[in-house]
Amino acid sequence: MKNLFTKYGLMLLSLAAAVAVILSVMAFFATSSAAFPNLAGIIASPFRAASAAVTGKVGGWLDYLTEYDRLKEENEELKRQIAGMEETIRQAEYDRDENQRLREVAGLREQRRELSLESARVVKQDASNWESLLTVDKGTSCGVEVGDCVITETGCLVGVVTEAGYNWSTIRTILDSESSMGALVFRSGASALAQGDFALMGQGLLKLNYMGTDADVVSGDLVVTSGVGGYYPSQLVIGYVSEVGTGDDGLSQYAVITPQAEIPSLVQVFIVTDFTIVD
Repeated sequence: MKNLFTKYGLMLLSLAAAVAVILSVMAFFATSSAAFPNLAGIIASPFRAASAAVTGKVGGWLDYLTEYDRLKEENEELKRQIAGMEETIRQAEYDRDENQRLREVAGLREQRRELSLESARVVKQDASNWESLLTVDKGTSCGVEVGDCVITETGCLVGVVTEAGYNWSTIRTILDSESSMGALVFRSGASALAQGDFALMGQGLLKLNYMGTDADVVSGDLVVTSGVGGYYPSQLVIGYVSEVGTGDDGLSQYAVITPQAEIPSLVQVFIVTDFTIVD
């Protein structure tokens, strides 16, 4: 027995001390019913704060993402509305310009009854330092032939048909270096040859050559087609003289012409399929 106590005495004393502590704590808790909640609250307080912070953060991000998606959707809808309004404006501008062209061509038909005109839309422009061509959507099916001249709705010369397919045609404009036709200075009656010029083509200009030595030509003069030979109608506006110079021989004169037709911005032209020569 003595040996048993000696061997397990320390363990028994430790166990007794633990039981005593437990009983004391239980007695304390028994006298204070709020101890457990207080202790739990103290322990849980940091966790509750952290949880609240995390929850608030997550909630904030969810609100942000929800608001972002809503704003993104609204932005896309506004873009669609703006695109629709821009298309409406473009259509209105096109209709306005089209009406203006129709009014002007009606006036042209009234003034130039000797001309048979076929309206055509420009579908392609080929402009470079070497050539100036237009492709339009009318061809032989509408009576278009190679050699027909082409004008704007106000009667300004654009060029000449060089190729004609069934439903398309190619026009060499007056700026092209291969273009050439009889011309007349409207004020003085001086005759010359209006020609595309390689050096001037890139500037949107052409040249008036073979004017002689004493031609009465000054800056600002109106230049029109002469109609000589009956190949093209007369009195079609080519453009205005912007400069007068002397040729390389030091004797003959030449002039630089600014065309009246705004060739780079053309969307519609009129092909002269037939005309009556007016003396």
